[in-house]
Amino acid sequence: MTSTIEQTPFILIKNANVYTPKPQGIMCLLIGGNRILYMGKEIPVLSQYLGVSEVDLQGRMLVPGFIDGHAHICGGGGESGFSTRVPPVPLSEFTLAGVTTVVGLLGTDDLSRSTESLVSQVYGLREEGLSAFCYTGGYHIPPTTLTGSVKSDIVYIEPVIGVGELAISDHRSSQPTLNELLKVAADAHVARLMTHKAGVLHLHLGDGERGLSLVRDALTESEIPARTFNPTHVNRKRELFDEACELTTKGCWIDVTAFEAGEAGYEPEVALTHYIESDFPQDKLTISSDGGGCLPDFDCHGHLVKLDFGKSSAMTDVFRTLLTTGYSPEKILPFFTTNVAQLLQFKNKGVLAQGMDADIVVFNDDLSISHVMAMGNWHVFETQLCRKGTFE
Repeated sequence: MTSTIEQTPFILIKNANVYTPKPQGIMCLLIGGNRILYMGKEIPVLSQYLGVSEVDLQGRMLVPGFIDGHAHICGGGGESGFSTRVPPVPLSEFTLAGVTTVVGLLGTDDLSRSTESLVSQVYGLREEGLSAFCYTGGYHIPPTTLTGSVKSDIVYIEPVIGVGELAISDHRSSQPTLNELLKVAADAHVARLMTHKAGVLHLHLGDGERGLSLVRDALTESEIPARTFNPTHVNRKRELFDEACELTTKGCWIDVTAFEAGEAGYEPEVALTHYIESDFPQDKLTISSDGGGCLPDFDCHGHLVKLDFGKSSAMTDVFRTLLTTGYSPEKILPFFTTNVAQLLQFKNKGVLAQGMDADIVVFNDDLSISHVMAMGNWHVFETQLCRKGTFE
């Protein structure tokens, strides 16, 4: 569904305060064929016959579209019965948050939800105008797959870029052994070599006392590159975050989740602040939303005591909070854009430049989102949602 906003073959954006993520000052961008055709200080001279629409941003901040690398696009949950299964996440849940690329996955429920349904949801979001990808597998071993193996899923199914979220240090996991973990990681790594996809093993971290010990053992006991192992939810415990930060010095990327961490952990903006002020490699941390996933609290006996679910907007809230505390856009944007694109091998995303995908977010002076463009098409225009999902 599309509103009356004119979707022309070419769009000329003028007077944009551009961060690529690096600050570029006031610039113009010409969009066409889903790509950035031109970006520069001068306004290009264009024929009236090209059908160009012009948008004057009057100095508002324009940044790359956010990449949400961890979202339960089919819905998550189910830990407290079938009635607690979160429904699929609609298109506007992402676009209103400035997310123009999403990576879907399965979690605890990799039984009633399947890789088939996940891939189908990816194709649905693509038809609605969002860049979407996914992982094969879920919390458990053996991983749920479409073709029968992790390796062949990654190699033969175009949207599948890795495997996850495989759970460790969590009472809901399969309690994988080191050997089991290494076999899955090896399949992901070899698939990466064959396809040039990300080939990562995206690891759900629970709050178990073992923390990241299994990953450290994997790095010590195998030849599998460190970049294969990608732990997420690392801010749920302070000790876990410290462990994860050390892994970045060995070549691992780590992922902070935009959820309420409670007293035991770090709120996402606090975790990012600690990391920014540290000497750890600044290109090895990302942030994701866990959108659509359930956020349960369990007691010491494994009983569910509270249930919530994630939203992509939580990630955008962290971005705003960091800006208001004094960090410059170029300092924090990579965690939402460039770093994610590098980890996931998204060659045309995460940076604004000529030839890159036209994924753009524009912020008002009060840091509310005024415009969102995904693959060259407006989804949000002057704060108004102008493109909805099929069933919204």
